[in-house]
Amino acid sequence: MVGIPGVGKTTLLSKMVEILKNHERNVYMISYGTLMFEVAQENGLTDRDQLRKLPVSKQQHFQKIAAEKITGHDEEIIIIDTHAFINSPEGYYPGLPEYVLKIIKPTNFVSVSAQPEEIYNRRMKDDTRNRDKITLANIKKELNVQSGMISACAVITGAPVRHVLNHEGKVDEAAAKIISAIGL
Repeated sequence: MVGIPGVGKTTLLSKMVEILKNHERNVYMISYGTLMFEVAQENGLTDRDQLRKLPVSKQQHFQKIAAEKITGHDEEIIIIDTHAFINSPEGYYPGLPEYVLKIIKPTNFVSVSAQPEEIYNRRMKDDTRNRDKITLANIKKELNVQSGMISACAVITGAPVRHVLNHEGKVDEAAAKIISAIGL
């Protein structure tokens, strides 16, 4: 599941996991960025938001190790919370490049978005992270880049992609759409 910061992806994922566990499904949710940061910490990095500022070659190294760790899980349902791209100093770098897709072998993709104004307001309220400058124009551009990146992932893997709008106060509705779309 991908979504730019502020679409409510983590909240949506928590709701999905709650619903699936209530239906006695064996589900595991992992934040790809958190896993990459844990790997990076073992290599001396101390700030998660510095990950995206590393040279792409370093990011690739940490991505590969994180992907390999994910394949060690054997739960019935594994949901990966990630981003379709990383806004690095070198440009938009794929969050799910081909070599990662070959390792994790996803069966479905979900692209979460929201109205740009909703995303803007959510980001403005989030003081837990060190984010880049926020503008509506940048948010619209990020949504377009996300759409292109996740479409490429679907083409590479042959796995379907479901686009879901996560409107303010409608997390239950969005979670139900996703669960239904992926056949759970």
